[in-house]
Amino acid sequence: MRMPSAFIALGLAAVAGCATLSSDEDYGARAVALMKSAFHTKGQASIERLNQDETQALCSEYAKGPLPQAAAQRIEASQLAGIKYPPDGKYLGDWKTGERIAQQGTGLQFSDAPGTPAGGNCYACHQLAPQELAYGTIGPSLYRYGKLRGNAADAQRYTFGKIFNSIAYSACSAMPRFGAQGILSEQQIKDLTALLLDPESPVNK
Repeated sequence: MRMPSAFIALGLAAVAGCATLSSDEDYGARAVALMKSAFHTKGQASIERLNQDETQALCSEYAKGPLPQAAAQRIEASQLAGIKYPPDGKYLGDWKTGERIAQQGTGLQFSDAPGTPAGGNCYACHQLAPQELAYGTIGPSLYRYGKLRGNAADAQRYTFGKIFNSIAYSACSAMPRFGAQGILSEQQIKDLTALLLDPESPVNK
């Protein structure tokens, strides 16, 4: 069937228009510029958060496709080297305090007063204890975390490190880098580690 000349002209115009569309990189740069022009520092919410470090930029680069194994290994190795383990060699704090931290979603928001400690907001992504009625499913269930893994020194060190910087163990993980980005203190991470590993914690009941 012969196409009407009007349809042919319309198709050529569409092709020409596609050739002038910006690339994904251009759209990304424009989006960042728009965000930086629209947001400003207020309270604990700083405009500097829009600046990606090298690891975040690399993860964004591969957001639409699989991350090459070599790049993943490079990210994990560099992040693992930056984990700051407790100088006293003790990884477990108070699980009761850890439970409060896991339930707190405060901190680093524009509405939080300067100096307000951040919470972990762990229930937004994980199941931790069966008595909690609501929890997120973005991350895996952590119920019976310590019961399944034990409470040995290796488990303690791994768990502390995972909370400190999840990307060190899973490149481009969506989990916040709580210690590496200064969201939680060393003691807070110890308390969360205890919440996950202490046999008396509701996580392991």
